[in-house]
Amino acid sequence: MILTAGLLAFLAAVVAGLLARWDGASLPGTLLRAGTTFGATLTVFCSVIALGVATWK
Repeated sequence: MILTAGLLAFLAAVVAGLLARWDGASLPGTLLRAGTTFGATLTVFCSVIALGVATWK
């Protein structure tokens, strides 16, 4: 589960970085957007996993 969340967060970060780069952002700006996307996506996935574990009976 957590490996899947990490992989999906990584893929979202790669896509966000590519889109930022194609939009004309500098390399540091691209990395900042990709890192922010990775962190936000991983946070959402881990909270969904935690909610699922907490409500599992």
